[in-house]
Amino acid sequence: MKIMNAEEFDKQNFFGKGQENVHFAQYFVGDSYLNPLTKPGEDPVFIANITFEPGCRNNWHIHHGTKGGEQIIICTAGSGWYQEEGKAPVSLERGMVITIPIGVKHWHGAKADSWFSHIAFNVPGEETSNEWCEPVSDKEYNRLK
Repeated sequence: MKIMNAEEFDKQNFFGKGQENVHFAQYFVGDSYLNPLTKPGEDPVFIANITFEPGCRNNWHIHHGTKGGEQIIICTAGSGWYQEEGKAPVSLERGMVITIPIGVKHWHGAKADSWFSHIAFNVPGEETSNEWCEPVSDKEYNRLK
């Protein structure tokens, strides 16, 4: 469900917006917010709710690993996009779950006319890493409807 009004979105965003995502801002077009749901270093898996303002998206990126390392996103509020390189974009709505295989170049973020949140975590594994690539251009993004 598309939600443009920030106050209405905050009511729908069950896990909360969190703080401005300053540590990863260089890998996003627009503003995003991070609300950790587990404690890094204390819990075996880092899980966070990431909120994207309307039009915000992360750069193309690839999750690597020799065993495990896949990323799972669970859509929790608003409306967004997910796209794998060379494939059509997927419209994301609350309740959808996307499993992103290792080695697949992709991006995800909000629609231009909606706030969007998802819970994200990486499957624990061996030799896991994340490779950040180029931003999703305005030209690419603005073609999405």
